[in-house]
Amino acid sequence: MLRTLVATTVLLAAGVSAHAASAVNLDSEPRTLIVTEGGSKSELVVGGGETADFCAAGCFVTLPNGDIEALTGSETIEIKGGVARIK
Repeated sequence: MLRTLVATTVLLAAGVSAHAASAVNLDSEPRTLIVTEGGSKSELVVGGGETADFCAAGCFVTLPNGDIEALTGSETIEIKGGVARIK
């Protein structure tokens, strides 16, 4: 019973992250994105060489250069040389 519950929880968690936007930082230094989701702003710091999932149901993100983009939750933001590109 416990194994079934744990397996179900893991599958649900994987399903949620599969539909979230992600930010990939290809630089060696951390980069910060400002995420506005549901009227709430937060800073998302993505460390050098790291990937972060966020924005499962749509949001606005302020990129390192100050541009604001609307995301649906299926995009990937790639940061390289301090420049962010949405794929």
